[in-house]
Amino acid sequence: EIKTGVVAILIYCTMGVYLAAALAMFLRARKLGTAIYLAGFAVAAVAFGVRWNEVEHVPLQNLFEVFLCLGMLICPLSLFCKRFMRVGGMAADCLIGVIVLFPAGFVFNAEPQKLPPALQSWLFAPHVAAYMAAYMIMAKAAVQAVGQLRQDRLGGPEAEGLVGYEAGAYKMVRLGFPLLTLGLILGAWWGKLAWGDYWNWDPKELWSLVSWLVYAAYLHFRYIYGRRRPKANSLFVLGGMAAIIITLLWVNLSRIFSGLHSYAS
Repeated sequence: EIKTGVVAILIYCTMGVYLAAALAMFLRARKLGTAIYLAGFAVAAVAFGVRWNEVEHVPLQNLFEVFLCLGMLICPLSLFCKRFMRVGGMAADCLIGVIVLFPAGFVFNAEPQKLPPALQSWLFAPHVAAYMAAYMIMAKAAVQAVGQLRQDRLGGPEAEGLVGYEAGAYKMVRLGFPLLTLGLILGAWWGKLAWGDYWNWDPKELWSLVSWLVYAAYLHFRYIYGRRRPKANSLFVLGGMAAIIITLLWVNLSRIFSGLHSYAS
């Protein structure tokens, strides 16, 4: 379903700009691609700001707003990781931006909604924001893991002065794991304030814990074996991403799961 309205039009524009940036980067026009990428981020930021003005609260309440936020976050995250951590994959990051904006543009309900009482807490924004940043970092880690598994066909990024795929995935998980932990802690604190208990075994809570445990197991495995098991390392990272997808989408959209986080659908 094609949506109308200012935010929807800006989302479609962002998707087109991100695709143009990815194409430029694939064609080795990196400076041009980066400039286009930044333009896409600017459009996404305007869309996020317009949505904020429409709903009169931080727009992180439902899947439409969450995926809009994810599409905005990918660009600064991508640039930060390349500049300070030497982790590449910016063209793939552009495509991640398109992928996460697609359901916001064509699938999820965009009608503004009032903030439920359970969300009217100062913990709302930092809890969700920590998870959103962590999810995009882990998505970038998953791209690096796929690169490692297909390195015989893709070649490595070391020639461009960047770290290899396996090391890139490890760096991303080390960056994202503290944010996952923060999101989990803030969620437990918020649960105590909103529902009277730190943990309620809600499906969203359970799968958030599962994803955290998968990445914790990966970091432990990587600490023990280092780079000697690159395939296993990559499969761990992809397993964590699968758990995140279940947490973010299946738990919210499937009728199998119902619980305290049902407002997020």
